[in-house]
Amino acid sequence: MADGLLTRALIVALATLGFAIASYFTAVACRWVRPDVGWIPSVCRLGPETCALVVFTPQARVFGLPNSAFGQVYYLALVLAGLGGWVLHHPMRWAFLAASVVTVMLAVYLSHALLVTLRVRCLLCFTSHAINVALLLLLALG
Repeated sequence: MADGLLTRALIVALATLGFAIASYFTAVACRWVRPDVGWIPSVCRLGPETCALVVFTPQARVFGLPNSAFGQVYYLALVLAGLGGWVLHHPMRWAFLAASVVTVMLAVYLSHALLVTLRVRCLLCFTSHAINVALLLLLALG
């Protein structure tokens, strides 16, 4: 029981952080905020010549929408399911697990695009990819 509670808490915490990062990416991609907006901590700001360019590349969109918008939905669903207590013990767990596998596969592709095609080292991008891997492990082992 305690392990399940800890796993749920970790899922909620990581999904909340992922939601925050995805929301920032979406806001920049939709041009609602500038990438270097002052209220974002400097370590998290997207550099205008590097990371900010990432959100405007073809790889950053699926079906015309920013990848981060899909991430927002995914993370929010995980937060709600984690807070509701059914993320690990409900048939929806398998849907989350499947979505998580797709997310990690996409992360591999996007990381390759970042490093090889774009030659950009985006801290927030890699942080969100690491969050996705951690969520996959928690869902698979939880």
